[in-house]
Amino acid sequence: MPLSPLREELALHPGPNLIDGQPSWTLQDPVRNQFFRIDWPTFEILSRWHLDDTQAIADAVTADTTLHLDIEDVEAVLEFAIGNELVQPQGADAARKMAERQRTLRGTLGSWLLHNYLFFRIPLVKPDRWLGRCSSLVAPLFSRTFLRITLLALAVGLVQVYRDCDRFSATLVDTFSWSGLITYGCALFVVKVLHELGHAFTAKRYGCRVPAMGVAFLVLWPVAYTDTNEVWKLASKRERLAVAVAGATTELVIAVWATLLWGFLPEGGIKSVAFVLATLTWVTTLAINASPFMRFDGYFVLSDWLEMPNLHNRAFALARWDLRERLFALGEPPPEYFSRRRTLALVAFSWAVWIYRLIVFIGIAVLVYHFFIKAAGILLFAIEVGWFILLPLWRELKVWGALWPRLKHSPRARRNAALAACILLLFTIPLPTRLAASAYLKPAESYPIYAPAGAQIATLPWADGSQVPAGAPMLRLTAPEMEIRVRRARAHLDLVRQQVLSATLNEQQRQNLTVLQQEQTGAEAELAGIESELQRYAPIAPFAGRLRDLNPELSPGTWGSNRERLALLVKSGKWQVETYLDEEAMRHVKIGDAARFFADGLGGTVLPLTVVAIDRDATRALQNGMLASQFGGSVLVRERHNQLIPELAVYRVTLEAEHDPGSLAGHSWRGCVVIRGNWEAPGMSFVRAALALLSREAGF
Repeated sequence: MPLSPLREELALHPGPNLIDGQPSWTLQDPVRNQFFRIDWPTFEILSRWHLDDTQAIADAVTADTTLHLDIEDVEAVLEFAIGNELVQPQGADAARKMAERQRTLRGTLGSWLLHNYLFFRIPLVKPDRWLGRCSSLVAPLFSRTFLRITLLALAVGLVQVYRDCDRFSATLVDTFSWSGLITYGCALFVVKVLHELGHAFTAKRYGCRVPAMGVAFLVLWPVAYTDTNEVWKLASKRERLAVAVAGATTELVIAVWATLLWGFLPEGGIKSVAFVLATLTWVTTLAINASPFMRFDGYFVLSDWLEMPNLHNRAFALARWDLRERLFALGEPPPEYFSRRRTLALVAFSWAVWIYRLIVFIGIAVLVYHFFIKAAGILLFAIEVGWFILLPLWRELKVWGALWPRLKHSPRARRNAALAACILLLFTIPLPTRLAASAYLKPAESYPIYAPAGAQIATLPWADGSQVPAGAPMLRLTAPEMEIRVRRARAHLDLVRQQVLSATLNEQQRQNLTVLQQEQTGAEAELAGIESELQRYAPIAPFAGRLRDLNPELSPGTWGSNRERLALLVKSGKWQVETYLDEEAMRHVKIGDAARFFADGLGGTVLPLTVVAIDRDATRALQNGMLASQFGGSVLVRERHNQLIPELAVYRVTLEAEHDPGSLAGHSWRGCVVIRGNWEAPGMSFVRAALALLSREAGF
């Protein structure tokens, strides 16, 4: 098979030894500023590319080295070279094929936006020449002397912060203002520029070209970047690590010297700037740059330390293989061979990267939603869910479809498919709904008896628990003041009546008859009011019931205080339970549903119930405080104007007991009610909640 010649501008550099000990080389594409780490067999094949025949190259490598290659190995390298455009275009239609390839890679405007809004770069300057001219000026910063001086400055600065800890903390609190945030923003800009210059000068120090510096956008959030791809041609691991940590080291050096200056500078603007630099750079270095989950400094440090270029993609490939093996046990070889410990670590790392990116990008979408444009935030959220969840799932399902001839013969695949089907059925098959909430058991009808002001017990005809017939007096009270008022009112009425009678017989007093008749009417009304009030001292049973909660300390001659509850008349037969449910729970409840009441602290006492009433309007104020959350109930409330206001919309549901509550009869109890609602698939509640959230937040 004839081979296309390699491009003449490609360069080859010695690379570090790989994990298995074999040598490596770095293939540089200077036109696109890309680098490829190749292993020993690939190097030997490319070294004999001039033979222009796959079989001849395989035979030559096998004869000249200890490697044993075949034609498939050479064809794999050829495919790699063609796929990465490392060979010269051949044939009359080469230009057309390259143009088609570029159009395919570029895609439509929509696909480009979808693929690049998460991260894209805008180069601003070409600093390579300027860096070369200024390298001698920053060379002292790389010396051991400067390192020793910086460590000394760190020690002195920490001592100063320790001595003025209170002032340092107070200054930190004072910076949490709009002016302080603006200062932090300006300081962050300066620090990040110096951060990138740290990378650039260090790379230039080791002979690498820095073609561009600019701004990268991470989900439309701007961050500075420096193109240091030529670092890959460095064979020394120490030098590559030095370039990777140069930015973070620059920020830490700024923080050290700013901390030292904060202790010596007088109060004023410069001292405030030093404080901002001293606090901000520590946080940004540790929280952002040290993270290996994004392509920041921490990622490149970890990649160089593990000797694993393109760490994220390789870890993702290994995680996909591990997932398929755990689900289907196909026995396929892994994309790369590592020790068991490293394999597990890389798989866990890939899942951590996926979760971290999902949280970060969704968090940015939430910030855009709350602080900028809500529609843009919702759109970003939808795109990120599709990009990080739906798209990987779709791609993996396509791979499973291609593996179907093997999957249907795998016992583990069949077992896991059955388990997945059962889980899916649990979310799609309607199941009975059980709704639980705190509730209050009380008689359907009750009549409390309260003592009027200045009342004294005269007689107690009924004992606690006695059955009282309708219309019977439940007890008798006396009040000397009321008796005096009655006698006075009657005497006044008798006097007025006599005056009216005399006026009808006496011509001289007849002219006052109208006034006297009005006075008689007023006296009769006053007496009727006093007699009506006097009926409270001899309460009559409005219905037949049982007398409950009679104070055992009451006896004839005992005085009661105003509004003191003396007893409770409970109507026999009907008992009700009152509870409150939220909007979601109300979807599952209707009149006639069965329920059960479990009283608190009664060791399993169960009372069958039936739903008899559901309020149409939400409860504005909770009447029964025993159901409030702060008193042990399930209704979340806040207190305002001496009222318990529900935090969420809740609706009162009334249930009726099917029989006498037995040991609970005559008393009110708090407990838990469990209502048997309608049947619904569990997954529908999640779908409905998500759609309701999107509809509400989108303003539909």
